[in-house]
Amino acid sequence: MNTKKKVKDLIKLIPALRDNDEQLCCHIWFRELEKKGIDPFELKVTDFFKAYSKQKFTSAPSIKRARAKLQEEQPNLRGQKYNIRKGKYQDEWRNKLGYENN
Repeated sequence: MNTKKKVKDLIKLIPALRDNDEQLCCHIWFRELEKKGIDPFELKVTDFFKAYSKQKFTSAPSIKRARAKLQEEQPNLRGQKYNIRKGKYQDEWRNKLGYENN
């Protein structure tokens, strides 16, 4: 399953993850561990760090980019912070730059 699909499935299932990339990453990694047959509750954090550094898990930046792209393309997947972040501030920047708001 690709990153975008993993992110989409989770933010549909757990709407709170739409506004929290750290929790979203943790949920994805937890599921990846289970899929590999590893008990997340028994894994040493140093072993996870080693595996993550060897690119055995989806990277945090990739998860964040996938979430941002999904929310840009599909308004129904946006969290509460999206409109605050994109709506208000983007309009202010556009006005300061002399662009019209659509």
